[in-house]
Amino acid sequence: MSIKRLGLIGLTLISLVLSGFSLFSSWQEPQFQSRLELYQINIALQAQAWQPEDSKDENFQVVRDAILGDQPLETATKQYQQAQKSVQTNLDKAKTQLAKLRSASVTTPAPPKPLPETRPSEKPSNPQEQQLQQSLNQLQKLLAELDLRLGILQAEQGKTDQALSTWTDLQQRSDISPEFPETSAVLIGLWSNPPRLLPNAQQLIQKNLEGWFRSTALVQLYQKQQRQEALSAVQAAQQEAATQAVFKLALIGIVPTLTALVGMVLLIGLLAQRLVKGKAALLAQNADVPWSTPWGGETIIQVFIIGFFLMGQVFIPLLFSLLPIQLAGGSVRFQAFSVLLRYVVVAIGALLVLYLSIKRFFPLPEYWFRFNFRGNWFLWGLGGYCAALPIVVVVSLINQQLWQGQGGSNPLLQLALESQDSVALGLFFVTAAIAAPFFEEILFRGFLLPSLTRYLPVWAAIGISGLLFAVAHLSLSEILPLTALGIVLGVVYTRSRNLLAPMLLHNLWNSGTLLSLFLLGSGNQ
Repeated sequence: MSIKRLGLIGLTLISLVLSGFSLFSSWQEPQFQSRLELYQINIALQAQAWQPEDSKDENFQVVRDAILGDQPLETATKQYQQAQKSVQTNLDKAKTQLAKLRSASVTTPAPPKPLPETRPSEKPSNPQEQQLQQSLNQLQKLLAELDLRLGILQAEQGKTDQALSTWTDLQQRSDISPEFPETSAVLIGLWSNPPRLLPNAQQLIQKNLEGWFRSTALVQLYQKQQRQEALSAVQAAQQEAATQAVFKLALIGIVPTLTALVGMVLLIGLLAQRLVKGKAALLAQNADVPWSTPWGGETIIQVFIIGFFLMGQVFIPLLFSLLPIQLAGGSVRFQAFSVLLRYVVVAIGALLVLYLSIKRFFPLPEYWFRFNFRGNWFLWGLGGYCAALPIVVVVSLINQQLWQGQGGSNPLLQLALESQDSVALGLFFVTAAIAAPFFEEILFRGFLLPSLTRYLPVWAAIGISGLLFAVAHLSLSEILPLTALGIVLGVVYTRSRNLLAPMLLHNLWNSGTLLSLFLLGSGNQ
């Protein structure tokens, strides 16, 4: 066995360990989808105040119910109670795991002098403990935010005793920032009989509540203070926010729903055509035709282990850690620029490794890395996006039941959700909707999928490349949905034999996600 092959085996083992650790770490983190659903509920709560000039029209209630549902407050309360229960379960798990980890560190063979037990306030002693402690802190904060909001929902439905109990329980907690118990004291005072108005009530409400919850609490405050001018201003702002919320809900809900319906019709039509026409059907086009692959498995592993995993997890992070400028933290614009810069550098490094690995096989056989602006690539990309939507939605619903709010998510999604800075959003768009489709489609569909057809049937190569595409995102909760998306991308590429088609699909998918995140985030400010 050559030194090169031994080195490649060693690097492969290192990559597997690093990837496994990253996936295990994501298991400790809350799933992004849970927070996304709460953001959408918050916009629906804002929209319930929508009262246009023709609100007395008999058709208005039909339209309003179609957008908001019959009982938006009751629906929101159930969602928040489910989220509260899920977060509490995950919080208990994190506490148990952290306690076991600390207990294990204390009970290991000790030096002559006994080591003191690590206190929660002390800095964790190892990366796993740091990860758990960070996850624990995030869950504690999220639970406090949920309790504040759930109490307001209960109070607005006339369940004042339940609301006061929710806020009182929050006041008893000692594991959170003092501002949450202080805010709960403000809310208890506002909904008590007789009310008790605290001097810093307005500041705490504006700081720790958002959207509908903030405006509802402010209305209650200004009514108790008999500040008519301030009350009118809040109610006017509430009506304006409600109108915008209705528009956002329509975009977020109606457009994807119509696209998914088109996708379902398209899928049914294509499957029916496949049954009737057999190999003459559109879905059968190039379905069994492999690529002529001049390189073997060693080259495939070399490109992905060195060019993708180690470049993204070791080499480039190490390079950036040596820079005099710290790229972590800072303003949201700086974070967005940092994400883009890192991604582009990783992509350039990976593509360079790809080029150096296969250049001795030039000129390549037909259909390798094919970009052809003629033909029907646009229809394949657009149709693939419509078809992918219902498939991934169904898989995501199953996935949520499996993971119960855990499994982590892409950190870029959270940044995009919370950022309302146009420059930062533009940088996120370049990263997710331009750089990612170009780089990932060249690597996973342009190189990996065709290379696998040397050893596997085309359908199996599509499945394996889709799974590796999902695993490469290093988030357990995203593996099933991204595998489904990767399979659709693979089908589109194998049938069209044009990289522009999966690139367009990938671009539409990421662009739609970013647009939804922007609209959801803008409704929770």
